[in-house]
Amino acid sequence: MRIGELARRTGVSGRSLRYYEKQGLMTAERTPGGHREYGEGAVDRVIRIQELFAAGLCSEKIAQLLPCMRDSDGGPSRTANGQLVSDLTVERERIDHMIADLLRSREVLDEVIEAASAPSE
Repeated sequence: MRIGELARRTGVSGRSLRYYEKQGLMTAERTPGGHREYGEGAVDRVIRIQELFAAGLCSEKIAQLLPCMRDSDGGPSRTANGQLVSDLTVERERIDHMIADLLRSREVLDEVIEAASAPSE
């Protein structure tokens, strides 16, 4: 399928798809005219990439993880090893720290809002 069709089926812009290719997250064959041609599995690959971005991973980390994951369901591929679980655990801990920081920030903001809302004497 061409890039426009892949973009339509995944809801991801053509620009993003070209970026994914440039970052080594996916590949495309080229027609004799130079147009990108993607296989049917590209839909699952793009969805997997989007999920990993949504989880807060950067493209470099995603490029390291993708060979260890099946595109169809996100499970481990035959090339997966203990490093996959270790890397994902580190990413989860990083996200947990970010959540804790955000919760503390919200608590401070709530205190400021409460103080600002109190009637002045």
